[in-house]
Amino acid sequence: MSADQPTVLLVEDEPAQREVLAYNLEAEGFRVTSADNGEDALLLVDEENPDIIVLDWMMPNLSGIEVCRRLKMRPETRSVPIIMLSARSEEVDRVRGLETGADDYVVKPYSIVELMARVRAQLRRTRPAAAGLRLEYGDIVLDAETHRVTRAGEALKLGPTEFRLLSTFMEKPGRVWSREQLLDRVWGRDIYVDTRTVDVHIGRLRKALTVHGGDDPLRTVRGAGYALG
Repeated sequence: MSADQPTVLLVEDEPAQREVLAYNLEAEGFRVTSADNGEDALLLVDEENPDIIVLDWMMPNLSGIEVCRRLKMRPETRSVPIIMLSARSEEVDRVRGLETGADDYVVKPYSIVELMARVRAQLRRTRPAAAGLRLEYGDIVLDAETHRVTRAGEALKLGPTEFRLLSTFMEKPGRVWSREQLLDRVWGRDIYVDTRTVDVHIGRLRKALTVHGGDDPLRTVRGAGYALG
C-alpha cells in the first residue's frame, strides 16, 4: 500500500453493492476498508483512521444515520467527510441526513461515476495533496502533481518521505501530529518503522526548508508531536 493512498471506509450491508463499490474505489486509486454493519464501522474508524466514509443509511441494528451522528459528535472524527447513501429520495430524508452531519447525500440507485466524483470532491477539501492540488503556506509552495516544492521562489530538494511529511503538515497547518499519526499517514500502517525515524526525517525536512535561509516553520510540541506554524 502506498502511504499517499487515501483510505475510504465503506459501510454497506448488501454484499453485491459493497463489492461493486469497493472494486470501483480501488480502481480509482483508493485503499478500501469495509464493514457490513454500524457497530463494526465505529470500531474500524478508530483502527483505520479513514480519510472519507461512504455510509449506507439503512442497516440492521445501528443505522447509518446513528453512526454518522456519533462520529460527528466526537472531536477526533468530526472532520472526516461522510457521504450518505440512501434509497430515501424524499427531501425530508435528505435534510435529515445532512442535519445529522453528513457532508453529502447520494440517492440510490446512483451512478458509480457520479459517486466517485463526489468522493474526489470531498477529498479535495480534506486531503488536497492526495488529490494532486497545489498547497501554499506562507512563502512555501507545494505542487502535489509535479512533486515540486519552492520557498520564496527557490526550488527545494526533498526526498519522497520529506515530501509526504510536508504535504501532511500543509494540508492542516497548525494541527499537531503525533509521531504515530505521522507514521500511519506518511509510511503507511502496514510498514513497521520506529517512531525515532519520524524525528530523523523531520530533521531532514527542517534542513531542506531552511537551506536558502528563512525561519524553521515546523515546531516541536513537547510530549505531543509536531506542527506546521
